[in-house]
Amino acid sequence: MKLGIVGLPNVGKSTLFNAITNAGAQSANYPFCTIEPNVGVVAVPDHRLTDLQKIYGSQRIIPASIEFVDIAGLVKGASKGEGLGNKFLANIREVDAIIHVVRCFENDDIIHVDGAIGPARDIETINLELILSDMEILDRRIDKTQKLMKADKKFQAEYDFFQRVKAALDEGKSARTVECTPEEAELLSTVSLLTNKPVIYAANMSDSDFADGLDANERYQEVLKIAKEEHSGVLPICAEIEAEISGMDEEEKELFLADMGLHESGLDRLIKECYSLLGLISYLTAGPQEVRAWTITKGTKAPQAAGKIHSDFERGFIRGEVVSYDDLMACGSMVAAKEKGLVRSEGKEYIMKDGDVVLWRYNV
Repeated sequence: MKLGIVGLPNVGKSTLFNAITNAGAQSANYPFCTIEPNVGVVAVPDHRLTDLQKIYGSQRIIPASIEFVDIAGLVKGASKGEGLGNKFLANIREVDAIIHVVRCFENDDIIHVDGAIGPARDIETINLELILSDMEILDRRIDKTQKLMKADKKFQAEYDFFQRVKAALDEGKSARTVECTPEEAELLSTVSLLTNKPVIYAANMSDSDFADGLDANERYQEVLKIAKEEHSGVLPICAEIEAEISGMDEEEKELFLADMGLHESGLDRLIKECYSLLGLISYLTAGPQEVRAWTITKGTKAPQAAGKIHSDFERGFIRGEVVSYDDLMACGSMVAAKEKGLVRSEGKEYIMKDGDVVLWRYNV
């Protein structure tokens, strides 16, 4: 999974990226200090792996991972190539979801590119550039559909739907705000629209906001309202806190977060939000060599889940020996779980669940 971190210059985007990836991307108080996208791979925190390692005596743990891409700051006119616009649009096209960092904190020492803080305006600035880019792409698809419609009227419904999406874009709304049937959603996914990508707004707050209560921050309330209208996620976060704890050991980190009234780091919360927004779950494999997490989408059937490990597993799929993580931990061993009849033999139609511990059987 690849997540693109975007935002206007000086909103705390690179500070947040540095903190969650420890990648050391240059962070300076001027626009375009992130010219090439910095990429960092982050392990997905999952305590279940450590627990399984104790049961199996596994030599190593391999967690699932997420790739974060810090994408260069954007300015008005990016869709026409202003600033680093062309580079920005090309980089954002390659990610699975967008983390849009929005500044909700006051700090006179950090210049805002527009001279004043305004989350709604900042969101509109970036969305407008993405919408303008999408309109060009959608117009080409509509032209193509119109030509096909002349030869075959079955394309009429497709044409009408794309006109509805275009009307939303004309009104300055994102493609993801358009209400779709499952069939229309699938059709929309065939057009590479930037505003159809899932978005999480990372509302960058001050540490005092977390201490005093987030509801008191009016700018944060602005972001919540916009996200609700366009079916996006929101994550209140403090890039400075994340930067501070990024160099701490686990015990120090827990004490620091507890003092701030927080139970988990921004990174942990961000990953959970991403999994929820993208409809992702993890299944687990375990043995003496390694214990490992595999990321799949909700609704994935057993053969396709097995294929995540190797295509041979899917091609020669026989069955999966499955036990839930909770049942396995309650029993203390796979042998005990089998004795209690908790290990199931699942076939090709089985839909995977989060926390399934699986041994695949296949023949190639």
